Amino acid sequence: MTSSPAPGRARISLVIPAYNEEALLPRLLDSVDVAARTWVARGGTLEVVVADNASTDDTAQIASVRGCRVVRVERRRIASARNGGAAAADGEVLAFVDADSRIHPDTLVAVDRAMRDPRVIAGATGVRLERRSPGIVATWLLLIPLVILLRMDTGVVFCRREDFDAVGGYDERRAFGEDVQFLWDLRRRGRTRGQRLVRLRGTKALASTRKFDRHGDWHYFTSLLRLAPLIVRDPSATTEFAERYWYDDDR
Repeated sequence: MTSSPAPGRARISLVIPAYNEEALLPRLLDSVDVAARTWVARGGTLEVVVADNASTDDTAQIASVRGCRVVRVERRRIASARNGGAAAADGEVLAFVDADSRIHPDTLVAVDRAMRDPRVIAGATGVRLERRSPGIVATWLLLIPLVILLRMDTGVVFCRREDFDAVGGYDERRAFGEDVQFLWDLRRRGRTRGQRLVRLRGTKALASTRKFDRHGDWHYFTSLLRLAPLIVRDPSATTEFAERYWYDDDR
């Protein structure tokens, strides 16, 4: 069973945005349970908040039975779900992870260690993928230089509550890319105080490849080829693509 916070404020709130995730949420929560046991054994406190983003399946019931705090977020935007979960959370540190992921057993300990360093404003664990193929590896190689250069990564993303509030959380006007903008905003805030973003070592989350399973292992490249000329003629094509790709999923 997922750990509940001790009386008083939790040290870490793990926020999980979820839309119709009854199939994959349990395996994430299993991995959270393992990480929570390690964390609690060291005196840590944790709450898990599932931001149910207008699901029509048993996502909310599964989360509730597993001991999570469940908050309903009606607006179908990943940024809205993350912000809604954060608003319901009471942790000193906010961490965010997608419902189709699984976290490393040492994640919570590593996040706490990073957040005790005053030189760090925020960070991420990074990810490894649950399967590989030539197309998936090519996509990864396309993205990894930006990750290294900007020190912005994905997986479990974390920051202090006061910094989340100071940058206004995730930008709910964005249909996609809100995660990059969020870390960019935190990075800019940190620069004024001599702080930096960090990429944790040795605690990568396991990321789902279901988008590749559904759209094909080379779909990033084929989609870019189709999308580029459309954007030149009509910039709104980007939003239309995002709506189909991220929000019209019939899972």
